[in-house]
Amino acid sequence: MGCVLEVDVDGEGVFFADKDVLAPFIGEIKELIDERPVIAPVRTPHRRVALHGFPGGAEAFELVARFCYTGGSGLVVTAANACALRCAAQFMDMADAPASSTKPILVKMTEKVLDEMPHWPWQAVVDAVKDCQRLFPLSESTGVFDRVVGALLSQMAVQGDATPTSSSPESSAFRFSCDTKCSSLSMRRTWWFEDLVVLSPGMVERVAKALLARGADHGIVARFIFYYLKCRIAGASADDKKAMLEAAITVIADLERSSVSCKGLFGILRIASPLKLAGTCQDTLVDMIGRKLDHATLDNLLVPAPSGTGSLYDVSLVLRFSEAFMRQVEPPRLKKVGALMDMYLAEVAPDPSLRPARFVELATALPAAARDSHDALYRVIDVYFQVHSRLTDDEKMKICKGINYEKLSPECCKHLATNAGFPTRAAVQALASQHTLLKGIIRHSGPLKPASSPPPPFTGKHHHSESYSDIDGDDGNGQVVLYASRLDLSLENQNLKSLLNGMHWRVMELEKVCSRMKMQMTKMKASRRGAARSLPRMCS
Repeated sequence: MGCVLEVDVDGEGVFFADKDVLAPFIGEIKELIDERPVIAPVRTPHRRVALHGFPGGAEAFELVARFCYTGGSGLVVTAANACALRCAAQFMDMADAPASSTKPILVKMTEKVLDEMPHWPWQAVVDAVKDCQRLFPLSESTGVFDRVVGALLSQMAVQGDATPTSSSPESSAFRFSCDTKCSSLSMRRTWWFEDLVVLSPGMVERVAKALLARGADHGIVARFIFYYLKCRIAGASADDKKAMLEAAITVIADLERSSVSCKGLFGILRIASPLKLAGTCQDTLVDMIGRKLDHATLDNLLVPAPSGTGSLYDVSLVLRFSEAFMRQVEPPRLKKVGALMDMYLAEVAPDPSLRPARFVELATALPAAARDSHDALYRVIDVYFQVHSRLTDDEKMKICKGINYEKLSPECCKHLATNAGFPTRAAVQALASQHTLLKGIIRHSGPLKPASSPPPPFTGKHHHSESYSDIDGDDGNGQVVLYASRLDLSLENQNLKSLLNGMHWRVMELEKVCSRMKMQMTKMKASRRGAARSLPRMCS
């Protein structure tokens, strides 16, 4: 007997093999001896070699040794061992032909069996997938994994027409809201889900991507990913949850947008919120939700703020959604998001910890075309001003910049003009915009005619009315002049005049305030020449 090798395979088993028997089949046996550490003392008649990470472990090495000792005749390659033997042959560098060309080659023997994989029983193919998981990355570099995926897709297509098994995404108690309704057709197409949920997150990601590359239905792959999460996420550790979610997000990012529901994405977001996902995965998830923001609901957007922020809801997250949505906006979808954003603003406006700058970002996140009417936005700002009563007029004016006064209804414009919580400048702008709007209406209603009688004197009383009004500014002295009484309005526009009279009192009050302010300023200038004293109140 030549040099005897004592081979320790991953600590699972020790084998004594003749180097001269292995050498004709294992091309790198000499390098194996030279490079592996010698564990036994030099005086020992054999050398001990440790093999770490051997594909298939001690069981596979025993089959390789049997192949070498019997010249291939004593080894039967089957579906159960083909994957492990193919990777073991690669590990031991057995791809080259032996010295005697009449002897079989292990690589060719395993390749022949693997070529028949599409015709293997389904369970054998599933076992092969599990083998690839244990043998990775050799299973990928040798092409075994690619063969397994091809067999999977072939089996899915063939058995999809057979009687469905009990495996179905609807059978799990832990549901994601993205699930579609169960039907006989969907069960025939998803019968294989149950057999693959045992895979690791990394292998699920590889299998799903490989199926997509081979033309698998995106909707079915999406359902499998959510079914995998339903079955595995409950009871998993934080690290395992993180790995599963990151794998799911990576796969979903490659799917067609229509194959994944917005509710399903928010389901992932809810689970991922307390976890620290990789930055790229978090950004990808936010971007996918943003692209489908028009399918979201108010409950979806009410994500609790991270602990320690003091806020009720995560406003920054919603702003990121809107930014992603605006990158590929479409007019019909924009209106839906505008209505959704108004509802969200109504929910967050009463939050005392919502800073004005952040509120302005929310109010102006969408372009003017997103709202046909700004009534809802005005009401939200009104609530915000009531909760944040210490805001200065300058801060309030910055917030009011989000309002397009021309898109306010007459009722809201009237309310704003009499709303003491809004700055005076905002009230003037609202009245001026309504004046411009009224001029346009009158311009299309016909030519102006002189009044048949002089306008009645203004009584200063507040007329409660629910119709339109109009004001005009005199360029000479800045006074607001009523002119609607000079117009011969049709019956259709009579309501404009009534509301005009109702709003006139607010304009007069503003003029009085300005007059008092001028008087106060005059007194202040005079007081500088006298003894120092406290400043007078600007307004009563």
